Amino acid sequence: MTAVTTKASRSRHASAGLPAEMTSFVGRRHEVAEVKRLLAASRVVTLTGTGGVGKTRLALRVGQEVRRAFRDGVRLVELAALPGPDLLAETVLEALEIRDRTGRAPLEVLRDFLRERQMLLILDNCEHVLDACAVLADRLLRAAPEVRVLATSRQALGIGGEHAVPVPPLPLPDDCEANAPSPDALMQGEAVRLFAERARAVVPDFAVTEDNRDVICRIVRRLDGLPLGIELAAVRLRALSAQQLLDRLDDRFRLLTAGSRAVLPRHQTLRALIDWSYGLCSEEERLLWGRVSVFAGGLDLEAAEEVCSGGGIARRDVIDLVIGLVDKCVLIREEQQETVRYRMLETLREYGAERLEACGERPALRDRHRGYYRDLAGQARAEVFGPGQVAWFRRLQAEHANLRMALESCFATPGGAADGLSMATDLLYHWITSYYLGEGRAWLERGLAADPEPGAVRARALWSAAWLAIIQADIPGATGLLGEARRLGLRLGDPAVIGYAELFDGMVAMWDGRAEEAVGHYRRALECHRGTRDPVGLALTLIRLSLAYSFEGCSEEAVAAGEECLAVCEASGEGWHRAYMMMALGVEVWRQGDLRRAGELAQASLVFNRSLGDLLGMGMDVEVLAWIAASGGQHQRAARLLGVLRTVWGALGAPLSGYGHLAGYHDTCEAETRQALGETAFAAAVRRGAALSRAEALAYALQEETPALDGKEEGPPPLTRRETQIAELVARGLTNKEIAASLVIAQRTAEGHIEHILTKLGFNSRAQIAVWVGERAREGPADGEP
Repeated sequence: MTAVTTKASRSRHASAGLPAEMTSFVGRRHEVAEVKRLLAASRVVTLTGTGGVGKTRLALRVGQEVRRAFRDGVRLVELAALPGPDLLAETVLEALEIRDRTGRAPLEVLRDFLRERQMLLILDNCEHVLDACAVLADRLLRAAPEVRVLATSRQALGIGGEHAVPVPPLPLPDDCEANAPSPDALMQGEAVRLFAERARAVVPDFAVTEDNRDVICRIVRRLDGLPLGIELAAVRLRALSAQQLLDRLDDRFRLLTAGSRAVLPRHQTLRALIDWSYGLCSEEERLLWGRVSVFAGGLDLEAAEEVCSGGGIARRDVIDLVIGLVDKCVLIREEQQETVRYRMLETLREYGAERLEACGERPALRDRHRGYYRDLAGQARAEVFGPGQVAWFRRLQAEHANLRMALESCFATPGGAADGLSMATDLLYHWITSYYLGEGRAWLERGLAADPEPGAVRARALWSAAWLAIIQADIPGATGLLGEARRLGLRLGDPAVIGYAELFDGMVAMWDGRAEEAVGHYRRALECHRGTRDPVGLALTLIRLSLAYSFEGCSEEAVAAGEECLAVCEASGEGWHRAYMMMALGVEVWRQGDLRRAGELAQASLVFNRSLGDLLGMGMDVEVLAWIAASGGQHQRAARLLGVLRTVWGALGAPLSGYGHLAGYHDTCEAETRQALGETAFAAAVRRGAALSRAEALAYALQEETPALDGKEEGPPPLTRRETQIAELVARGLTNKEIAASLVIAQRTAEGHIEHILTKLGFNSRAQIAVWVGERAREGPADGEP
């Protein structure tokens, strides 16, 4: 089964892959225009330049401005935290929100997904994985003719058709002492304007005046117009006057360059500024700066306290030192959900890493980092079945780059394979509930190969890998893993291992349609899990047993198993297994004909899975809601939900992933809905459902009010004024190029509008648009239309 989504999966939130701008974007009009021009003519553009020159910010601004020209949106792929090239394709999959469950090569999944898409990929910070990025970009561009790549790197990718655009520092003002420009004229310059805007962030009444214009001019000239340098310097105005700032810049640069500034390369200028910032830190802040460099993708306060304290930093002082580094713009504070995390610009992280290496602390800090995240994974496993479950899932997702680094460190350390295998196994629910199922299975298989010790850790890793294989529909792979797990469980005399082997053997049997055999496996699994008092194994088994009983037509037994599972979950304050159990009970209640109660169960499950972001869980819930709608005669709703499912299962790569025995219900729902609506209306409704963004789709499934669908169950959504205008030009027979020229817009923009019109109206040809325009003209405008 392919992981490629169809045209129907294109969402309306085209810029969802770009972060919001937290500060104003200053200048760069020429560069933005040039990059946009090149993107229109070339399929790969690389922004090159020294660290701190603003390549990433420029790429993001371009992405924001061209997003409407790309039907399937613009996506940012951040590579700075990637330790090496091995997981490059997986990182791109994550950025595209593809949760592949097929077990295929990630690059193959990417090629299939992008093949029919019109999308801009921003590959940010390619320099440390340059060759791998070049190969990946080349292969994706060859497979997907409407995909374009905008890369940022300290050097070009070096592939055919690439346009490299050097990103210069911001234009500098002339010598103010010689020309004496007015403050207003000076503010027209981008370097001065950036300095002034960032200065006002720390000194609200700051302004460029007749008194300080010469000093400001000299400051930005000393900094060579480098945006990062200007921003780092401007924050010093919190404690220094502009003249004091200039004096210290002069002293620092004179010391580092032996009095020769004229021939100083810009990257040395930036390093000098960072040296200067480093010199302004206290000794403890310098230590923390270096130690924080061992983290990837950010950290929270607890991690900083655990990993970075000791050897000159008291644990109680870490919070104050973190605040100091935030104030000095070395650390960036970011709020995520109910927590605060900190990250460091890659240039500053590399600088800190050099300092850490120079003082000989790097190996010890790597060990502490690895130990902290190994223990964190173990703690998450111990507490995953309880009221803190969702918080743990979110925390692990935020820490994924650090978890990945710790795993790599385990396997790279002599004698560390056992720790790596244990850690990968502890993260089982992280792999399942996030984007990393394929990666998780790869870590488990790597650990199983590296650590053959036939102990309890290996046994647990075997059945964990088997569960991931089942979700990926790799039944032969799962069968082999379960066979070894069962043998090892018997050898160890471990009923927990035997219980999980029985559970997943039951899933395999259900996959093959052997429901009676599956029930036997599940009953034996229940006996083991009751004996070990394992609520996780008990809940998982009861969910599957309830589904198997329901499939066999044993309604009373299915409901009893479901109610026992809910009691187990509620006793521990657990939500994830409870949500899946409500979905399973919804299936049985629907089979019994109680559509209202079945809908309530499925929607309650969907509310939880939406809060967690569990795409598999959301897909199963929408499946059940589609079946319920069809059974209740709501065929338009059923068809739209089937359209939503095309998007969900396309992203996962495996329809009804792990629940294949329910496929017959899906097929029956689709056949009945198609027959009730007719082929044309059915196809149109499916397209409308598939065109919804994820947020819109889930709101529709939950029957929440949404502007796009509320009150318009039977009719197409209204066209915007621009879309109506373009539809009328299509009806007149104009080509895309002629439409673009007539409206003074890009041809790509016109094509995007036409694609949206086709999707909204449920059409698949321009001729249908022309007929619709003619009918609309005869009927007159609808209520509320111009």
